[in-house]
Amino acid sequence: MRKDIHPSNYRPVVFKDMSNGDMFLTRSTCKSNETVEFEGQEYPLIKVEISSTSHPFYTGKNKLVDTAGRVDKFLSRYGKSRKQQ
Repeated sequence: MRKDIHPSNYRPVVFKDMSNGDMFLTRSTCKSNETVEFEGQEYPLIKVEISSTSHPFYTGKNKLVDTAGRVDKFLSRYGKSRKQQ
């Protein structure tokens, strides 16, 4: 195997699903300025909007997760402008 081909900052990182608060530990090279205590140790924290614990495909629930109000903005713009057929 070739030497020095892997990133040097590959380390344990905690990812936090912001829609349901679930956290999981994995290894990553993502940069983070925040840290969190997880299972008694301090790790860098990466916040994600959706993960496998909240995504409708994995959970089987048709739940709409909209943190920025994009759906409401779309409906207010285009929801009432549809022509009646």
